[in-house]
Order: sequence, then structure tokens, then C-alpha cells
Amino acid sequence: HATPQPRPRRAANPASLGAMITDDVVWQVINYNHCAFKAKTLTQTMCRNQYNITGLCNKSSCPLANSQYATILEEEGNLFLCMKTAERAHSPKNLWERIKLPKSYMAALELVDKNLEFWPKFIVHKCKQRLTKITQYIIRMRRIRLKAQPKLERIHSKREKRDARREVKAERAANLDKSIEKELLERLRAGTYGDIYNFPSKEYAKVLDSEEQEEEEDEEEEEEEE
Repeated sequence: HATPQPRPRRAANPASLGAMITDDVVWQVINYNHCAFKAKTLTQTMCRNQYNITGLCNKSSCPLANSQYATILEEEGNLFLCMKTAERAHSPKNLWERIKLPKSYMAALELVDKNLEFWPKFIVHKCKQRLTKITQYIIRMRRIRLKAQPKLERIHSKREKRDARREVKAERAANLDKSIEKELLERLRAGTYGDIYNFPSKEYAKVLDSEEQEEEEDEEEEEEEE
């Protein structure tokens, strides 16, 4: 019997091996040392990087520790599929490829499936999940805009306080003028200033008439009580 010949093994792609090694090194540095995007909470560690597909800090979700990565971004109501591959790692300017997704949800899903056909299932699933969530909150935003919203007006607290202080000052000044006028007319009626003829006769007569009217009203009230 002839001995079976071993199957020839496919040579590994040196570029992919180098990318995997680089990814592992980057993740070790990020995970065990400092990362500017890391945000630790009481329950778990979050990631503030805008390209993070889940918002969690782990190896599979980290956009820095994966040479092949994809996510969905939203800018002013428009959705974009952002993809990163190891072949563009030498050019940071062109590292992310942006593909604008259509407004239709089903058409956007088909485009995501087409561009991520041979990508890892985790990336594809999370991209679809992120696309669904963003589409839902864009629809809610449009509905809120169509509803009648109460118009908010600014309250000028400093101006209101200033006006209130001015009103109090004006009221005090008016009361002071009235009290001075009343005191002068009382003195004129009592003859305190003697023979003075240049006083305001109209105001004096007006005060006398008002006092006479008050006296008549008091007399009428007393008669009714009797």
C-alpha cells in the first residue's frame, strides 16, 4: 500500500500575521496601561472612542486594537459605514473608508451585508444592531420636531431685579413728594407763613375741597348710624 501524502498547507499571509501580532501588542498596552479613551465605572469599563461599536472596553470592540474593524456613525441625520483594514494602516489619513448609507433601512442593511460579506460575524452583527438603534432614534427625533414644542424664553433676572429696585425707589420718592405737599398745604391753611400770595392756589383749593368732601361723608355716616 502506498503511504498517503500529507496535504500541502496554505502559506499564511504575512500581512495578516503581522496585523494580528500588532493588535495583540496594542491591546496589551491599552488594557494593562493607560488609554485616553478608557472610562472606568463601578460595574464595567467603558470606551469614549467615537468609532467603538459597542461602547465597551474589550479586545473585540476596541477600534485601536483591531486592524480590521467597521462601525456605523451618524452625522446630522446621515448614516455612514466606516471600515478600517490593515492594508491602509500605513496611511492614517485614509485609514477609515466612509460609505454613505441610504435613508431606507432595508437598503442600508443590504449595503452593510454587501460590504461586510467576508468580515467576522461579530462585527457584522454589531454593525446591524447599531444601524437599527441609530435609525430608531433618528425617527424619534423627527417625530419630536413635528410636535408642537413650548417656546422657552430667557428670564433676565438681573434686569428684573434692577427694575424692581427702581420701582421701589420711585414709589418712595412719590410718597415723599405727597407727604411734603400735604404738609405744606396744611401749613398754608393754618397760616404758618403769614401773608404769602405766591403759593399754588389750585392745589390748595383742591385739598380743601377733598377735606370738605371727607367731612360730609363722615357726617352722613354718623346720621345713618343714629
